[in-house]
Amino acid sequence: MGERATFLREDTAATAPAAEPHLNGCPWHDVTEMLSSVGLRPTRQRMALGWLLFGKGDRHLTAEMLYEEASQAKVPVSLATVYNTLNQLTEVGLLRQVSVDGTKTYFDTNVSAHQHFYLENNHELIDIPDQHVALRQTPEVPEGYEIARVDVVVRIRKKA
Repeated sequence: MGERATFLREDTAATAPAAEPHLNGCPWHDVTEMLSSVGLRPTRQRMALGWLLFGKGDRHLTAEMLYEEASQAKVPVSLATVYNTLNQLTEVGLLRQVSVDGTKTYFDTNVSAHQHFYLENNHELIDIPDQHVALRQTPEVPEGYEIARVDVVVRIRKKA
């Protein structure tokens, strides 16, 4: 997996999609550079979704959440395109996919090695700082396989 450079600046390019102030993403040229660096063609839809995804720092989004943000920003994109784009960005290492219970998939803009808390009450995923989780030993893997990564999701909820 390639490393992803941080492309977060306050300025916005004039060609970025019209959006409400809280939806401002990273500059248009940074998204172009990010996509090109991993061999993805910077299509209009990838550009708009990348602009929304990476402009707010490290975050965890479902496809539905990104689709809603795109709709609010007046970005004409289908939910299927959002799914396809998120999967493409995951395949090239710009996003990390985190599954919760096999029923909900989040896409994490922080692709570094880290673990997560899942807040059951809000259906929210938040990062656990690396130093708080220690894995003493990994299991023996079948012949011909290797461990790609270990994901730990700690489910938490508010006390009753």
